[in-house]
Amino acid sequence: MPKKNRKSKNVPHQKRRETPIEFLASSAGIIVTCLFIITFVAQTFAIPSGSMENTLLVGDHVIVNRVYSAPGSSRLASLLPYRDIQRGDVVVFLSPQTPGLHVVKRIIGVPGDRIHLRGGVVYRNGERLSEPYILHDRDNPTDSYRDNFPAVPPSDFDRNISAAWRAQLPDHIEGQDIVVPPNDYFGMGDHRGVSLDSRYWGFIPRQNIIGRPLLVYWSFDATEINYLETSWEDRALSTAHEIIHFFDETRWSRTFKPVR
Repeated sequence: MPKKNRKSKNVPHQKRRETPIEFLASSAGIIVTCLFIITFVAQTFAIPSGSMENTLLVGDHVIVNRVYSAPGSSRLASLLPYRDIQRGDVVVFLSPQTPGLHVVKRIIGVPGDRIHLRGGVVYRNGERLSEPYILHDRDNPTDSYRDNFPAVPPSDFDRNISAAWRAQLPDHIEGQDIVVPPNDYFGMGDHRGVSLDSRYWGFIPRQNIIGRPLLVYWSFDATEINYLETSWEDRALSTAHEIIHFFDETRWSRTFKPVR
């Protein structure tokens, strides 16, 4: 019997190098996967205002879970964990008043719901809502239209109320309630005294809703002014400030906090 070649055991195994074509193919796969996730599953969003305090603060950066299937996407709905929009959901959507502006509010009414407020308290389908998440300002002056919607007509001097909503509002009032029409939703901010929401610009169209904030992945101690800056110089200064003060102005206690 021939002897085994012992030297063969000592020969190191050489790993085959990846060819340029294989590298491009694997890179393309990663890019396609990332684009799929960004388009259909999740995306990031920064909270620009205090209308959702204390649930969400200015400077919170959230991961938005695109859990809602858009009309006509039944094929995708069978592949991804989509679900219907529910009462109480915090949602990110495109403003029906300002094109291109992303807004975050809580869904108070779904199609068919009857909504009204009395003294700032929300009633849905005749039942008073228990809302432990809302923030009330004790020193905030009362506003009859805001706190007793829709019983009190909008003031001609309130510039926060859009002209289109002034014209449409009477068509949706039945008795003391406003009735949410099909394919629309009624949203409100948790910081009720300062939130400009469905009381001021109307219903949220179904097609405008992007998804639900899942968790806060980073929170920076910022102000609304930081997110109202539009010039590249101001944005560059704001970004530089975030880099310099990343450690001392990050709200570490809010990192990975779920949004409810």
